[in-house]
Amino acid sequence: MLRVVVMVSGGGTNLQAVIDGVEKGSISNAEIAGVISNNKNAYALERAKNHGIPAQCISPKDFADRGKFNEKLLEAVEGYMPDLIVLAGFLVVIPPEMTVKYKDRMINIHPSLIPSFCGTGYYGLKVHEAALARGVKVVGATVHFVDEGTDTGPIILQKAVEVQPGDTAEILQRRVMEQAEWKILPRAIDLIANGKVAVKDGKAFVLEE
Repeated sequence: MLRVVVMVSGGGTNLQAVIDGVEKGSISNAEIAGVISNNKNAYALERAKNHGIPAQCISPKDFADRGKFNEKLLEAVEGYMPDLIVLAGFLVVIPPEMTVKYKDRMINIHPSLIPSFCGTGYYGLKVHEAALARGVKVVGATVHFVDEGTDTGPIILQKAVEVQPGDTAEILQRRVMEQAEWKILPRAIDLIANGKVAVKDGKAFVLEE
């Protein structure tokens, strides 16, 4: 059974998609061991509580410096003994020690088709605002392994979503969530839980569908 820790900063809609996947069985051979947020007001913590999942807040604001925060964050993660860490809208830079320790065992969901609209500064609505400003016709979401860069790790799954006339950033964000993020994140976890994802030469491969 794959022990999964989900890290979130906000509402937790992707967390909910993972919870639903585990409860309905579309994510097999996996359990959510814990949820960690950097924001004590994140509704994601309430979602975890509602489903009996251990959850806690580790906020940079509660520590004198980033080094101490990083130490406590890693300590909290390790307390759940995770096999896989899922960054589901976690808006804090991951400590380098954590990236090294959980190499090829930490994944992130990003609301674009990487390598478009990704990297430093591209998060949340900013991604969709940039896509609309550029006038692209197709957007989407990507699940990838986390490495030392920003949105640069091996890509596991991607799903495209069409931009519609009259879209605002908020409308597009919602469509990308519904049509892409909430589908490919649970799918990626299920594939990993069942040994169907491999990384070779910096690229991720789905071994079988």
